[in-house]
Amino acid sequence: MDLTGLTLRVAAARPHVLLAAVPGGTAVRLAAERLLRARDWPRASTPAQADLLFVAGPDLPELRTPLERLWRDMPAPRARVHARTADEVEDALNAGRALLGPPAVRPASAAPPADAGGHREGDHGARERHEGDDQTPGHDGHGDHRGHGGHDGHSGGQTEMPGGLPMAGQGADRDGLTLDQLHLPLGPFLADWPAGLTVRLVLQGDVVQRVDVDEPARPIDDAAAEAFWVQPWLRAASGEPVPVGEAVRRRAAAHLDSLGRLLAVAGWPAEAVRAWRLRDDLLSGAPRAAVAPRLERFTRRVGGSRTLAWLTRGIGVVTAQKAREAGVGGPAARAGGDVTSRYRQWLADIRRDLPRLEDPAPLDVAVEDSPRGPWSAEHPPSAALIALLPRLLEGAELAAARLVVASLDPDPDELVSRGVVEVARG
Repeated sequence: MDLTGLTLRVAAARPHVLLAAVPGGTAVRLAAERLLRARDWPRASTPAQADLLFVAGPDLPELRTPLERLWRDMPAPRARVHARTADEVEDALNAGRALLGPPAVRPASAAPPADAGGHREGDHGARERHEGDDQTPGHDGHGDHRGHGGHDGHSGGQTEMPGGLPMAGQGADRDGLTLDQLHLPLGPFLADWPAGLTVRLVLQGDVVQRVDVDEPARPIDDAAAEAFWVQPWLRAASGEPVPVGEAVRRRAAAHLDSLGRLLAVAGWPAEAVRAWRLRDDLLSGAPRAAVAPRLERFTRRVGGSRTLAWLTRGIGVVTAQKAREAGVGGPAARAGGDVTSRYRQWLADIRRDLPRLEDPAPLDVAVEDSPRGPWSAEHPPSAALIALLPRLLEGAELAAARLVVASLDPDPDELVSRGVVEVARG
């Protein structure tokens, strides 16, 4: 029996896809998620589960090394493709499936172009591991670090010690005791995580003692990166007439995208998928009458869940006043509380926006908030959300850290996209 050929055929028929989205690649990620659901191709949450590495978005030199480490941690047979725009997604997925097939039937045209690092993605390295690759589970933090709800994390691009884990040092904990310290990075490629964000934690036991956040990576060409969720506000700010209905539809879809991440991290994948399907329906222009009943059921079910509320209560508390003092606006400031308060605020905002999905009035950016707060290219709202993370994470248990990040869900696209970067440069 040709076991190798059988393995290749099974992998090619229904690849497990590890989706690595980079800042500026939200539109590509959304297109890939839609097509993966349509094809019923499973999403992998760690490299060890994946057959196909799918990179979504523009070239970011700073993220090439962590991408290579993701690639090295994937078992054979494996393939790797890169879609820089939403229009390239289908061809990239088709190429990835072809690369996973047996060599005898693989079409010569299946190989995608060389990646930004100069490799031929899917050639010898896509068929089997490079000689000398480290195959230790947990290598580079990709393995058995688990977030809340049992979702695996993979850090990407971090220095590892023998066995794949950072070396523990010692330091005084918050009670004055001397305990081992562990330096643990979260990101930049982590399932259900802001694209490209890296949060570096110093842990003693399971308590976060210190938090540092890396600056977001920037693309080679600023014109290649778009802040997808704030496009209506960027266009209106440039003088283009944009209807209110288009803006609130995009805002509601953004909240559903964020809710899907939080629900996935909390261990409620069925509702996460429902959130993402509703998101995609809104983005495709579905009329209000077609989505309203499903949105109402979703918001009641999630908002009324006692289990979810119990799971998230008292985590990541910030008052409305403290949030505003930190420059945070939008849902996080209006919620004025914990993770529970913030996801319920998203639900309330969706219900509020639902009757306005087809409002033809012109968008006034000074009146209508963008998804994460009042829009300003000089001070994108996600910058304040990222700056707030250390305050909310220090003193929290590690299991709660991912829920806190998911409840704020900052959008790194806002910091690296064209239009925003041009204003920042003056």
